[in-house]
Amino acid sequence: MADRSAASWYPTAAYLYILHLDGPGLAWEYLRRHPDYRQDWRRRRLDAGHRWGLRLLENPALDARDAHPAWFPNHDAVLQVYPDADPPPDAAAFTLWHLPGHKHLIHDGQRLLLVSRWAGGCLRFALAPDLADGMAYVYAVRASDMPQARCQALAASLNELTAAIGITPVALTRPRPSLTTLLELHTLQALDATLAGASQREVAEGLFGAKAVADDWHADSALRARVRRLVCRGNTLMRGGYRCLAQLPPVAQGRASVAAKHP
Repeated sequence: MADRSAASWYPTAAYLYILHLDGPGLAWEYLRRHPDYRQDWRRRRLDAGHRWGLRLLENPALDARDAHPAWFPNHDAVLQVYPDADPPPDAAAFTLWHLPGHKHLIHDGQRLLLVSRWAGGCLRFALAPDLADGMAYVYAVRASDMPQARCQALAASLNELTAAIGITPVALTRPRPSLTTLLELHTLQALDATLAGASQREVAEGLFGAKAVADDWHADSALRARVRRLVCRGNTLMRGGYRCLAQLPPVAQGRASVAAKHP
């Protein structure tokens, strides 16, 4: 058995940023690993974005900390910002530099998409073409037959924005990672390992340690079943299941139309 300890997927520390990603960020992590997507990028097939649920193709070499994929349609957590047609006298003015974090602007051909990131947080905005700095503004929520869920997503983003403004980034204390976020970390690490040609036993050693594998690796072991599920889940999410994370409609046909369950 080859020594995989020097492989890029082996150190779990390299995946810790996964613990802080939201749905669209996780969706990008799975999509950028898809061999066909990477081929479309290499060929610069500019018309292929909608096939993957993107307005524009994004460089798959960039992870979710540096990439800025423009999903189509937008995730519910995206704050849509428009000029206020009838502002009150005390209306707040839109000021780009008042927003927290490191900002990145993307033009998708119709409007500006703004991504703002700071330690432990990320917000996405869709700016109306006629919005200018200093204007009174409103947030918009897309109409649907489930307005309460949409309003809750909008409220959650607004609460995150309000909490982030004015914070002095001296130190940040966060709770222990949830089982769901740890699942995503292990799934992506297992997916990278299998794409690199590692066996399931080698995947288990990288994720859980050689001692755990030596103690509990046989045909009916819980550890072996766990690794098998992680590998299967990673492949399913990469081959279309990521669309659920980005709130995209499923593709019409093919294997990628099978959506993965996301706990």
